[in-house]
Amino acid sequence: MERDSVWNDYTDTQLEALEAFAKDYRYFLDHGKTERECVTEGVRLAEAAGFRDLAPMIEGDARLKPGDRVYVNWMGKSLVLFIIGAEPMEKGMAILGAHIDSPRIDVKQNPLYEDGGMAYLDTHYYGYIKKYQWVARNLALHGVVDLKDGSAVTLALGEADDDPVFCITDLLPHIADEQLKKNAEKVVEGEDLDILIGNKPLKGEEKEAVRAAILRHLKNEYGIEEADFLSAELEAVPAGPSRDAGFDRSMIAAYGHDDRVCAYPSLRAMLDHAGTPARTLCCVLTDKEEIGSYGATGMHSVFFENAVAEVCRMTMDGYTDISLRRALAHSRMLSSDVSSAFDPLYASAYEKKNTSFMGSGANFCKYTGSGGKGGSSDANSEYVAWLRRVLDEAGIRYQFSELGRVDMGGGGTIAHLCAHYGMNVIDAGVPVLNMHAPVELISKADLFEVYRCYRAFLAAPDRG
Repeated sequence: MERDSVWNDYTDTQLEALEAFAKDYRYFLDHGKTERECVTEGVRLAEAAGFRDLAPMIEGDARLKPGDRVYVNWMGKSLVLFIIGAEPMEKGMAILGAHIDSPRIDVKQNPLYEDGGMAYLDTHYYGYIKKYQWVARNLALHGVVDLKDGSAVTLALGEADDDPVFCITDLLPHIADEQLKKNAEKVVEGEDLDILIGNKPLKGEEKEAVRAAILRHLKNEYGIEEADFLSAELEAVPAGPSRDAGFDRSMIAAYGHDDRVCAYPSLRAMLDHAGTPARTLCCVLTDKEEIGSYGATGMHSVFFENAVAEVCRMTMDGYTDISLRRALAHSRMLSSDVSSAFDPLYASAYEKKNTSFMGSGANFCKYTGSGGKGGSSDANSEYVAWLRRVLDEAGIRYQFSELGRVDMGGGGTIAHLCAHYGMNVIDAGVPVLNMHAPVELISKADLFEVYRCYRAFLAAPDRG
């Protein structure tokens, strides 16, 4: 099927709205470089839009009524929002789900060491990355250090103009003959992704004086001792803000488009929904997708199920477990995640008829997975037909694709974890170039169109 550019369809008024939305998105990106920061910013926006924290309402045994807007902040790393509908919860919800974690470099629990008169932090990379892309570039340190007294130190160092930055070094090409003979997977090893953090020794120290100087700085500046790394979550991410890209400023170059380019439109679609919906609306922004959705804040856990159960209990009399099961099974969902945009420089990795193109609108993947659709949920045709009708009636531009050529690799999303409940699920997101690299690229038109898509999905009057 021919993929025309969405840009050709926009009026001057729509272009102004597109640029305003892109500006807001860039602010979210720049203030949400970790999953914790995304939740903090999401809560700020939600409360400004009239959403209330569900936790004190649960403790107070409150009731929820149609039109109420509530959120669940789960461990500061995942966020669930609800707008209570007029219909009983057992009839199902309209759900948008995206992840807010991104590939990065994590600091280990015993990280600090000195070698060659330089101090380093030992690391373990997070997510599926090309390791060589993360060396010889400016990095910022974001995260939290929790202390034994119950207090916490929050860091976001390397973003301000006068902040220091950090770096993972690489071998100079003049003496890299052996390194350059390695394949791309091995040219930089995982254990070599250590972050250089200092070179000035502490006067008077005879042994590991640079390491000692770093420890003194951490103590004086932040009240952190070496043992406190044991209860720290520190993430190295590319330093600096997102940027408009291209002479025409049609794109955004940034770290973390995967999957915040879907998370932010999902959040905004919820916040911008006016009035009381027929069925309950839900948006879940989850952690840990890049490492399989495991852990207490990933979709493999029951935090989402528990949140839905609490809302069910607070909206109905005679709540039972079957009420929760019906609410989940009768729901419809867009698993809001990115797709791989066609790259002409690597055309052999794609099957052109079934790939997504930048500037051609919101993208749907009926299935993801790899090796014969392994690990995918594969949306049924009835649901896809319903979605096509909804989007066509709303004038939304969209496309359907696969991740790449058959047997070229593959990937997964949270779709199959939600399909486990029996609900209809399909992946819907934005095409991305340079996915999982320190700098990714998206089209502003696709960003705006997926936001319009999510709004149309939430407002659709009937279930798929």
